[in-house]
Amino acid sequence: MKVQNKWIRAAIPALLLHCSIGTVYCWSIFSQEIADYIGFSKGATEWAFSFAIFFLGMSAAFLGNVVEKDIHRSSLIAAICFAGGMAGTGFFIWYGGNNPGSVLALIGIYICYGFIMGVGLGTGYLSPVKTLMLWFSDRKGLATGLAVAGFGAAKAIASPIMQTLLDSLGDGGIYKMFFILACVYFVMMFIGHLLLAKPEGWHEPTGADKGPGAIDVIKTKPVVFVGIWLMFYLNITCGLALISQEKMIIKCIGLGAMAGVLSSITAVFNAGGRLGFSAWADKMKDRNTVYKIMFIMSIVVTGLAIITQAIAKQGDNVISGMPTSALLTVIVLVLLFAVNAGYGGGFSNVPTLLSDHYGMGNISAIHGITLSAWAIAGLTGNQVATFIVNKVGEWSTILVDGHEYEINPTGYQAVLYLTIVLYVISLLASLFLVTSTSKKKA
Repeated sequence: MKVQNKWIRAAIPALLLHCSIGTVYCWSIFSQEIADYIGFSKGATEWAFSFAIFFLGMSAAFLGNVVEKDIHRSSLIAAICFAGGMAGTGFFIWYGGNNPGSVLALIGIYICYGFIMGVGLGTGYLSPVKTLMLWFSDRKGLATGLAVAGFGAAKAIASPIMQTLLDSLGDGGIYKMFFILACVYFVMMFIGHLLLAKPEGWHEPTGADKGPGAIDVIKTKPVVFVGIWLMFYLNITCGLALISQEKMIIKCIGLGAMAGVLSSITAVFNAGGRLGFSAWADKMKDRNTVYKIMFIMSIVVTGLAIITQAIAKQGDNVISGMPTSALLTVIVLVLLFAVNAGYGGGFSNVPTLLSDHYGMGNISAIHGITLSAWAIAGLTGNQVATFIVNKVGEWSTILVDGHEYEINPTGYQAVLYLTIVLYVISLLASLFLVTSTSKKKA
């Protein structure tokens, strides 16, 4: 007898899939260890993460129709590619450790972590979304928020586990960790793949019954799609620009000893924003209202940090050995928490906002095309922030728990000038390009 339960057939498999692939955001935990082990600079290895996000978005854009037709095939592709890419990354790290400075090792990591895992990320991210909205037709935002929150929470859950593995596996722990996690995540994702199913009463339209394709549907409201794509892209770019510098900003304001704890807290805000904002949007007449709230919130907290020069002043205090300001510390932490929450909320509300405008017929394909914004943001967000930090201000050395770190308070502060402009553009897109609409049923 078939089990027909929305939690077993949709929510649990979605969490198994998203909690696995969401660990891609743990890259900062081990990127330096990989660079040291294979004999390359951290900057060279950072491209692996950028490629992973790029191919996540692009595979979602081009494989959206595969997901639309068969979620079992797409979820299996996700499990094989994500776990296989992770195991391949471990192999090339091992090879690079035995052949320091090997370009083959670096390219292998790019291909495995960037391309192969990226395909698993894109198909795995899309596979449960439509299924959730079909099962939870009255609370689409809550449902998708729950799954996407798993993607955001994965970093908070997996980071301490990964750190423990790195500390306990001894010499070569970095590649051993990848082999272990590849097995664990394959099992999780394969179970999710087996459980995932659309409601028994839902029959996916085929042939002439399916109606217009995704592109044709988008063409019915092209300006709206441009607006959604643009505000999605800009929100991710702003989020990545700040989140990529988050660890050093925390050290910069004198909280280096708490960096690990605070990174976990920001990850909780990221996950909470995904669930909270999407559940809240279910209660709104127009789901786009939640984007206006998120962008205004981000503009206010970023503007406050700019007016007070919170990061720059606090960093100067830390460098000079002067007492730090509790008020400035609070302002920077509120900035990090709010941006993480808005960043997460931007993800969880996209599929439901698209379904309100374009219906459920081609939602996986339309959502996949929209995720191309994530692909481009993955190549621009953290890279632009790194460029600004390297070009503006001066580097200084601080001591945290016996370790020396290079920080650039003025550079981190300068990133905020870029993000506030982009947040304002995002708000304008939300106000003038994305028209109001009533929610559509499945």
